[in-house]
Amino acid sequence: MQTEPFFALNSYHVALAAVGAIVIAARWLPRLISKREPAAAPLMILFGAAAALLIPGLPTLPDPRELPQSWELVSEMTVIVALFGAGMRIDRLRPWKRWSATARMLGIAMPLTILAVALLGIGIAGLTVAGAILLGAVLAPTDPVLAADVQVGPPHEGAEHPVRFTLTTEAALNDGLAFPFVYLGVIVAAEGLLPGTWAMDWFLRDVVYRIALGAGMGWVGGKALGYILFSVPKGAILAETGSGVIALAGVLLCYGSTELIEGYGFIAVAVLGLTLRRVQENHPFHRQLHDFSESIEHALTAILLIALGSVMPILFADLTWTHAAVAILLILVIRPLSGWAALLKTDLDNRDRAVIAVYGVRGIGSIYYLCYAASHIEFINEAQLWSLIALVILMSTVLHGFSVGWAMDRLRED
Repeated sequence: MQTEPFFALNSYHVALAAVGAIVIAARWLPRLISKREPAAAPLMILFGAAAALLIPGLPTLPDPRELPQSWELVSEMTVIVALFGAGMRIDRLRPWKRWSATARMLGIAMPLTILAVALLGIGIAGLTVAGAILLGAVLAPTDPVLAADVQVGPPHEGAEHPVRFTLTTEAALNDGLAFPFVYLGVIVAAEGLLPGTWAMDWFLRDVVYRIALGAGMGWVGGKALGYILFSVPKGAILAETGSGVIALAGVLLCYGSTELIEGYGFIAVAVLGLTLRRVQENHPFHRQLHDFSESIEHALTAILLIALGSVMPILFADLTWTHAAVAILLILVIRPLSGWAALLKTDLDNRDRAVIAVYGVRGIGSIYYLCYAASHIEFINEAQLWSLIALVILMSTVLHGFSVGWAMDRLRED
């Protein structure tokens, strides 16, 4: 009878050890040179790529271009938990004037970014119209997962500087608001550039109905969950148990039920967080809910970033100089200029306006959107899209991650 060698290397155990080592290294190494919260995201991606190239015996992850479903599910869960957490962070919604900059970023900067990226995709990268629209939609939102360093703090901490408030609320809402443009790319790919046949249906269903339903379901869900947590039964309310798992349960219920009736679940869970935070808003359980969901978010993010790094050598096989040009223009020109233009004639000073305009981090949401679109229709330029988006995520996490502490230190605090 032949037995296995005593020190046989199981690829699964090699992967577990590598993930653990990468997370610890990414969190610890930056502290050797800085006391700020470490910029771990770019290091996780880079260390993940290094591990895939240098460590023998690592299992091969599914190529997201060929098997997008697992990537879609993990990125979807990460984003919905992050969106709920972003909503929970906001201590004060009023005065409503605070939302002026957010509204401008959502209503002006995001459409301008989508249009500019789509035009670049057609003119420089040689994408089809459908692929270019999808590229713009995928790269437009500010990522709620990786933009935590520029957002407001946890519940009850205050210090909601206008810059942090704007970037937090923008990240909470623009993932869902980018969805109509993702559907637009899918429709153009399926039916062609004939807006007379689909434009009205797209506007009424994918813009008006789904956005309104997402916001409504989030509000109802927040009120209902608040009632269950803080009101009934009077003598033994759930909030007193301190169990944060109820946050995840509420997110899953709200998101799943909204998607079942064809609303935007991303908008619903963000509004859920905003609404629930208004119920018994000074209760310490809000901090527990936030911290529990944030722990789940960080764990999922770490796994996803390391996984993305491990497949980047494959994705970069189709990378060209035109992709690099589009990525550089998006991060250094398009987002900053569109954000700056959107914030003109606001009460923000030039420094605050510049920080909001520049720090539109791209990340996990882009992975989800591309996987979602690819699972619904086959795009001619899918390999190019993956290469470009992987490069944008890498550049954004590196440039924004390593400079965000410096930028935040220079903000004018209230």
